[in-house]
Amino acid sequence: MDDLEPTLREHPFLAGFTDAQVGQLAGCARHAGYDADGYLFHEGAEAREFFLLRSGRVALEITVPGRGRRVIATLGAGDVVGASWLVPPYRWTFDARALEPVGAIGIDVACLRDKCEADHDLGYTVMKSFLPVFVQRLHGTRLQLLDVYGAH
Repeated sequence: MDDLEPTLREHPFLAGFTDAQVGQLAGCARHAGYDADGYLFHEGAEAREFFLLRSGRVALEITVPGRGRRVIATLGAGDVVGASWLVPPYRWTFDARALEPVGAIGIDVACLRDKCEADHDLGYTVMKSFLPVFVQRLHGTRLQLLDVYGAH
């Protein structure tokens, strides 16, 4: 297996992690690649991984009854895809589709949850790193709602 630690250290999401914590994460990581129009995951499926994007773009999509598929966010290199693994029942609440070829690092969340339980400092760092992701996504959703309800 490749040593993913140097690759992980380069990802902006892990900027607040110590070298030892990056090493722990590397034990849960794998290289992941998706062709254009390939799916990283589907709404309703069990959230088994999250992804650190290295290249390409990913659309987060939902199905709106009577209106079809809607893109709720587009993410690219340096972004993280998938936070549903943090909250029970650990199911994806949207689809993630590659808009072009995507290179990523997949993090096995069962492995990571076990490591966070054993090392609460790691767990705290993971949560601190995901909090800005949540805030950014909520802000993006707010702006979309303003656009939808502001246009008459």
